[in-house]
Amino acid sequence: MLSKFNFKINGSRERRIIIDSTLIENNHINEVILFSHGFKGFKDWGPFNEIANFFALNGYVFIKFNFSYNGTNFQNPNDFVDLNAFGNNNFCTELDDLELVINWINSKYPECKVSLFGHSRGGAISVLKSNENNQIDKVISWASPSNLISRLPDADRARKWKDTNVLYVYNGRTKQNMPMFYQFYQNCLENIERLNIKKAIKEINIPHLHIHGSSDPTVLIEDALEMKRWNDKINLEIINGADHVFGSSHPYNKNKFPLHLNKALLKTLEFLKS
Repeated sequence: MLSKFNFKINGSRERRIIIDSTLIENNHINEVILFSHGFKGFKDWGPFNEIANFFALNGYVFIKFNFSYNGTNFQNPNDFVDLNAFGNNNFCTELDDLELVINWINSKYPECKVSLFGHSRGGAISVLKSNENNQIDKVISWASPSNLISRLPDADRARKWKDTNVLYVYNGRTKQNMPMFYQFYQNCLENIERLNIKKAIKEINIPHLHIHGSSDPTVLIEDALEMKRWNDKINLEIINGADHVFGSSHPYNKNKFPLHLNKALLKTLEFLKS
């Protein structure tokens, strides 16, 4: 029987992190999968709960969480009700959050191996953290970018960003203009080495699976091919015709996984069990 538990821990910069774990109750568990959501995402987006069930039924503890500054709160974990927090998020805050959750897992499941798994930006954060933390067993990235810094605005737009202190990104699903404060840009420039995905991929010495859709319009397939060029040991799986979310959406009310998502899940499970 599947069981789900919810937890709250202290996160980065005086905010808290909400966590949930899914597992088969009273089952002997020796592996944990820690999942990180992407930009404008949250732990319960789309099929993420069904994905948690899938891996739990295959013998894993599946843990997912909301980054402390992702724009949600405890009362509304699936809605962007705290845009001030969203505006104050940055990559280093997410790396620090992920470290705190790993530490929590190590205290709760001290005998378990931990694999990091993330979608899009969450995959990039997982890759970077895998190179920072030597306790990680495997890493899985889905539809993740190969470079975070190259996505920053050019110098002219950055100057305007500094003058106004805010840049807005539109969320087509929620119809919200979501602020990103200038601190995000500053944090990137001050931490270029820490955010260097190319360096992390070249140095990672644990198994790494990267899955990408050939028709991803958000993070182009070239990013996946570039990562493979940097480290030929990466297990790269390209799913022909798949988009950025592998055919899923939010809200999610399907009785079975979309074809592309199912392929990604089976490839991931195969990798974890290998």
